Amino acid sequence: VKPMTPRCSVPKAVPVGKSASLHCHENEGFPKSTYSWYRNSEPLSPDTKSSAKLHNSSYTLNPATGTLVFHAVHKGDTGRYSCIATNDAGFAKCEEQEMEV
Repeated sequence: VKPMTPRCSVPKAVPVGKSASLHCHENEGFPKSTYSWYRNSEPLSPDTKSSAKLHNSSYTLNPATGTLVFHAVHKGDTGRYSCIATNDAGFAKCEEQEMEV
């Protein structure tokens, strides 16, 4: 079963240096969906160490739960965030939401 549009929650504004949690979830899809996050339409890698662009980002992304946690946000984390739920039958995307740092 193709995933439904996931419910995404993105904080509107976060002070520099504070933590922020972004959530993405849908429960119609079968098999269970995995989740990927995008900032300004660029995919966020679950592995920050492997991406040169992200080596100084301090976030953890859990593809199984759809949770993206920034441990200490900085100005560069400002942007439009969206999430895509994917399974064998297809994918669905939530609307982009702005997060201001």
